Amino acid sequence: MDQRKLRNRILIFLVLAGVIAYVLVRLSGREPVARIAAVMPVRDNLVSSISSNGKVEPISPFVVRAQLETFVEKVEGVEGQQVKKGQLLLELNVKDASAQLADAEGRLLRAQDQLRAAQGGGRSDEAARVAEDLSKAEGDRDRLQKNHDALERLIAKQAATRDELAVNDLALSNAQADVKRLSAARQEFEHGVKLDAGRSSLLVQQTQSEIASLREKVAGARIAAPADGTLYSLPVKTGDFVKTGDLLAEMADLHRVRVRAFIDEPELGALEPNEPVKITWDALPNRSWMGKTEVIPKQVVARGTRSVGELLCTVSNNDLELLPNINVNVSIHSNERNNVLTVPRAAVDADGGHRYVFVVAKSTLGKSRLARREIQVGIADSTSFEVVSGLKEEEMVALPGDAVLHDGMAVKIVNTDSAYVRGHRDGQ
Repeated sequence: MDQRKLRNRILIFLVLAGVIAYVLVRLSGREPVARIAAVMPVRDNLVSSISSNGKVEPISPFVVRAQLETFVEKVEGVEGQQVKKGQLLLELNVKDASAQLADAEGRLLRAQDQLRAAQGGGRSDEAARVAEDLSKAEGDRDRLQKNHDALERLIAKQAATRDELAVNDLALSNAQADVKRLSAARQEFEHGVKLDAGRSSLLVQQTQSEIASLREKVAGARIAAPADGTLYSLPVKTGDFVKTGDLLAEMADLHRVRVRAFIDEPELGALEPNEPVKITWDALPNRSWMGKTEVIPKQVVARGTRSVGELLCTVSNNDLELLPNINVNVSIHSNERNNVLTVPRAAVDADGGHRYVFVVAKSTLGKSRLARREIQVGIADSTSFEVVSGLKEEEMVALPGDAVLHDGMAVKIVNTDSAYVRGHRDGQ
């Protein structure tokens, strides 16, 4: 029994010792404390912008394609050259097309002759022969029919015999058969004439279309500039074989170009027409070009792993340095606020559509602790958020570091003069 009491007393002493040690640690300030950086909000002018990539395009390009399969006879232009309207760019070999054109023009003359004959009732000699044969048969039939009637009257008077009537009627039957046959032949001839007229008319139309196409191909032997501009693409050289539809040349006036910017879906809502646009190109890092937004995206399309809207911008290119099809960087100035309260983007976290910061507050024991607080934000640039409500200028907010921040966390502020504070203090 004494040993049991002794064990109980020892356990009680150990518990009391642990409690006392915890209280002493708390009172002595030895609780583990995270070392963090913090900043105070500053007032600044914010310019909200959208940054993305894009591709340069000519606004009104002239694209020349081969109209037939042939060889390139001669190339006069040079890629990148400034050309005037009507200036010769290249020539194609159209000898085969010219021969085909001459043959088609001969076939058109014959088809037109056939059409005129068909529309006039057929060939005159053939039509005359058919009409003459039918007329002769009809004359024989009418004559034999009159003989038949006369013989019947004579027989009634006993002035002719039945044998004479039989011989005449046999000849009459043959004549009537000839009339029927020749009438059918004339109908068939007339029907054939109508068919020939239809066929000839269709053949004339087809041949005329063929000739028009061949004339266009022959006329396209000499390819000239359709307008003043820059010949920015000339993918063929002398002796190349080209197929119908192959690209021969591309040119346009490049003093103003279109940039097709690929804007990520979450940023599409901030776009409006006529907003300023700044274009940069990695190949010329010290140059920039200005333009404006023109056509706002009406749909989202997949581009690799991104969902983007294709924003069209017009850009001044007076020095003709931006070339079609190059990849450029696009920055769109979408909004601006002056003298607004700002905090670094790094200090703002998001949770279910809400924004919050960790405010540094003093505890009752003189220690710094974090308090999670929701704020309302406005526009943002690449480094800062505008604070609309929920935070005062004199309050200090924690910046993320090695420790995971949470509500009520004990912290020690080791740096309040961050690059953010220095930059804004110096007007950067």
